[in-house]
Amino acid sequence: MTKIIIIDDHQLFREGVKRILDFEDSFEVVAEGDDGSQAVGLYEQYKPDVILMDINMPEMNGVDATAKLIETHSDAKIIILSIHDDENYVSHALKSGALGYMLKEMDADALIDAIKVVAEGGSYLHPKVTTNLVNEFRRLAEAEFTGNFQQVEVRRPLHLLTKRECEVLQMLADGKSNRGIGEGLYISEKTVKNHVSNILQKMNVNDRTQAVVTAIKNGWVEVR
Repeated sequence: MTKIIIIDDHQLFREGVKRILDFEDSFEVVAEGDDGSQAVGLYEQYKPDVILMDINMPEMNGVDATAKLIETHSDAKIIILSIHDDENYVSHALKSGALGYMLKEMDADALIDAIKVVAEGGSYLHPKVTTNLVNEFRRLAEAEFTGNFQQVEVRRPLHLLTKRECEVLQMLADGKSNRGIGEGLYISEKTVKNHVSNILQKMNVNDRTQAVVTAIKNGWVEVR
């Protein structure tokens, strides 16, 4: 059973998330809070596997609460929930120790996937956030060159990945969710998850974002 705490100052949002999670037999929402200042106390009392933490709260925001919690409980697994897809918000959240960053426009399946991945020690970013981080990487890459940055010829890593895994990697770089990849390639989400897991293992990276950044650096995907 994966124990979950929800910390968000909007009660209706908390109730909506709780209803979604209640449909998962392996999930249990053990506590709720309405401000980041409650994070440490709730964590110590309930020892959750995952905390869902709103980024904007009145007394203590989610980033500060995450940093404070990680100081004393470095193994805490936190997913930030936010309406902001700006890379500055994302980077601050990740630097504070969060393992996930989800936009509140997420669908139920994405939230469930994120919790499962983070509970197992992985990291999970909303696909739209991944796209923005990739765009920021492109901007920084352009700044390193004089003149306009030109996309070099894509060299598929067929020495490392299968042809299908290369297709999945490209769609990850395009910011597609598991569902979007499955629909685009006419395969099931379960099959997509297996491909992503194999890609991460073969590339020796921890999460989808690292895989995309590594692929861009090596010219394995088109940047579009």
